Amino acid sequence: MKAWQLVASTLALATILWAGCKPDEPVSVAPEIFIVSLDPTVAVAFEDEILVTIHYQDAQGDLGEADPDDPSLRIRDSRLQGDDWYHIPPLTPNFEELYIEGDFLVQIPPLFLLGNGDQETTTLSFQVYDRAGNASNTVTSETILIVDTLR
Repeated sequence: MKAWQLVASTLALATILWAGCKPDEPVSVAPEIFIVSLDPTVAVAFEDEILVTIHYQDAQGDLGEADPDDPSLRIRDSRLQGDDWYHIPPLTPNFEELYIEGDFLVQIPPLFLLGNGDQETTTLSFQVYDRAGNASNTVTSETILIVDTLR
């Protein structure tokens, strides 16, 4: 093998090895969520419960709280200024630190009309917090039409 062939082979091998040794993607410490489904999108005020399925991923498995008075799911109705908070029970056995992924169902009590009209629209935003205090991304539902019960 000639010297230039040896140098070229060595450079090619080094390039292949360097390209194959990419650092691992950093693991997010914050949970991630997205909305799988929402039903109904047309709700009768004071009657229809809204059912939302949320998919979650958490690399540390620290979603959910043992204390039911310690909420970790924030929901905001776009028509209102304040948030509603809901409890999520621990999603790992014995608070183990492991990657978890799955779905949970959120049952939202019937919505109501704020104004004098016979219908309104709103969206719902969701965010979860893990036991370390890390906030997930915020996801927003499609538009929900709320109609008067007397329609």
